[in-house]
Amino acid sequence: MSVTHGNFTIERVFRSAPARVFDAFADPKKKRRWFAEGPGFHLDSFAMDFRVGGEEKSRFRFVADKPIEEGTPCANDTVYMDIVPDKRIVIAYSMSLAGSPFSVSLATMEFHPEGEGTRLVFTEQAAFFENADGIEMREQGTRELLSQLAAELGE
Repeated sequence: MSVTHGNFTIERVFRSAPARVFDAFADPKKKRRWFAEGPGFHLDSFAMDFRVGGEEKSRFRFVADKPIEEGTPCANDTVYMDIVPDKRIVIAYSMSLAGSPFSVSLATMEFHPEGEGTRLVFTEQAAFFENADGIEMREQGTRELLSQLAAELGE
């Protein structure tokens, strides 16, 4: 059984103030729109309890334009480890494909004022199991999610 490890940091500046960017992570309706409802996936369920110790769970299936067979179920299970309003969110999350776990990560989102906007610093440390997506694909997917966040913010 092999495990590979990787990490990455993405910095992205948003025109919106830190409180507004933070809220897009904290408000279940907003987060569902930009994080869980996206092209390439059919969302089966999304539940979010935004508090330290709270959980976020999403279940979805791939559609034809992804590199994984159409209809394959995927799960994302998150626990909120630390929350400092408008400043920081730390999560631990695992992902599984067709019921088999393929990665576990620790991710930190830091919200820094930059002018009237926000510099978001996203750092992820991950362990990937056999046949997992790997750090390059995870970073690419995170960049796509941050683009969807920008759209949610009207940027």
